[in-house]
This record gives sequence, C-alpha cells and structure tokens, in this order.
Amino acid sequence: MKLLKRIGFYLIGVSLGSIIVLFIWKGKDVSFPYGPDARTLSSIRKKQIVYSESAKATMIQFQIDSTAINAILLTGDVDFGKSKARLKPCAEYYISGIYNEKKIDFYIKRCDSIATIKTVWLKD
Repeated sequence: MKLLKRIGFYLIGVSLGSIIVLFIWKGKDVSFPYGPDARTLSSIRKKQIVYSESAKATMIQFQIDSTAINAILLTGDVDFGKSKARLKPCAEYYISGIYNEKKIDFYIKRCDSIATIKTVWLKD
C-alpha cells in the first residue's frame, strides 16, 4: 500500500472517530481540568461555599457579590506559593482573578464538604 493511501485511511479514521466522540459527549457536562489550578478550582466549585464574617463585611464594603466570587472560581488563578495546599484536615488556597475590571483576591479553606471564604481583598 502506498504511503499516500495509508495517510488517507488514517485521516478518514481520525475524522470519523472525532465526530463520534463529539456526538457522544455533546449532551454531557464533561470537563477536563488537567492543570493544578483547574483541578483545585473545580473541586472548590463542587462544594458548598460559605463566607466568614470578615469576608462578608469586605464584600459589602467594596460591593462585591457572590457572582463575582463564582466567576473568579471559574477563571481565576491559584497562587500555590501563598497557599497551604497540604494542610490537614482542610487545605487553604489563595485565589485571585478579575471581575468587572476589579482585581479580587480571596483566601479559601477547602474541607470535605464545605469551602469557606475566609478573607477577601480588592486590589488596585
């Protein structure tokens, strides 16, 4: 079999396989969080989120709502240098992100079933 014919068969097979996979996963809520940031944020989003009193006060003072926090949990960055990821029983993470042109940072404590936002900062 000639090389060009082999490449043609290969491309046809890859194309058909890709289309089949697309149709199988199209209706499902599938995500592939590969990086450590994405895995951490994904695990936090799956838990019940609770706000500490100081976090609530800061959010009221700077007019930050839970929508902003949820948006940052989707697109934010985890600073592992400022986090305590190996702390037992609950890991603590420093997360930062931008929402409506505001740079918002917060410190969150992730336990088994609850994630508690301990502190919120608004940076310039």
